[in-house]
Amino acid sequence: MPIPFIIGAAAIGAGLLGAKKAYDAHETNERAERINRSAERSVDEAKAKLEKSRNACQKSLEYLGAAKLAVLNDAVMPFVRSFKKIHHVDLRNSEGLDELSKFNISKDELAEMEEMGSLAESMVSGAVGGVAAGALTALGAYGAATTLGVASTGAAIAGLSGVAATNATLAFLGGGSLAAGGLGMAGGMAVLGGLVAGPALAVMGFVLNSKAEENLENARANRAEAEKIVAQCETACTMCDSIKSRCDLFTEALNKLKSQLKAAVLTVEGIVSRYEDGSGKADFRKFSSDEQNSLAAACSLAKSVKSILDTPILKENGELTSESENMAGKLLANR
Repeated sequence: MPIPFIIGAAAIGAGLLGAKKAYDAHETNERAERINRSAERSVDEAKAKLEKSRNACQKSLEYLGAAKLAVLNDAVMPFVRSFKKIHHVDLRNSEGLDELSKFNISKDELAEMEEMGSLAESMVSGAVGGVAAGALTALGAYGAATTLGVASTGAAIAGLSGVAATNATLAFLGGGSLAAGGLGMAGGMAVLGGLVAGPALAVMGFVLNSKAEENLENARANRAEAEKIVAQCETACTMCDSIKSRCDLFTEALNKLKSQLKAAVLTVEGIVSRYEDGSGKADFRKFSSDEQNSLAAACSLAKSVKSILDTPILKENGELTSESENMAGKLLANR
């Protein structure tokens, strides 16, 4: 066989082999791109779902914060003002009213209610710069006494936005970035232009196939990372939904109690007006049994409101508190 024919046949064979490798590379890169597009789509969908849950959760925290302000301003403070006009209140020792002893309000409880209510009035009136969304979120997330500073130093309301901003969970709920992007895309499909010499095509084909396999491995790695991100987003969605449900339950309870307490306060105000002396004070010992019962009912409602206000929804690390879980059980049982 002539040597030139052998060389020509070898070149053709090499060219066909190279073309096959190039085709394989094309198919492999197409597969890699499909995997990457699917991974990117799943992450985008998970992020969109989480953003929806996050927004709903934040709104519920804000609504709860607003409900706390409203009940303090519209019901707790009027109760405190009426209660402070009454002297010699002692439900624990009232003859025939032993069952009402648990409704008695201590001086410390009354002082906390008054301070929280006073701060709430200042916030609502705008005396301390208005009510920012961050303040409402913080007030919704934590116990009112802690957030408003009653339990410690009576910190300025302006600091509430700082509380929200420095808490990891609330920063996230406020729109903090989620590390769920940056999925690298493998290099695009290589395009061969025109016919070239067989041996050169063969070499190019092997190189492309090598890179295509690398691209496919990268795509698979991206898919695995995307699955992790989607799982993290699902966990965060569950957390947001749980926080939202608890906030909504507390908000519902506070709104109901606010209406009841406002009605009870009106009754107490009427009683006080019948007994108040020249200094505007009323002697509890002169109240009838029914009137003492009405005061006890108002005290009971005020204590119920305070217990909800004092219950934090979230811990410092962003988890739901056991206190709010216990309170939620009581609220559900009394629905």
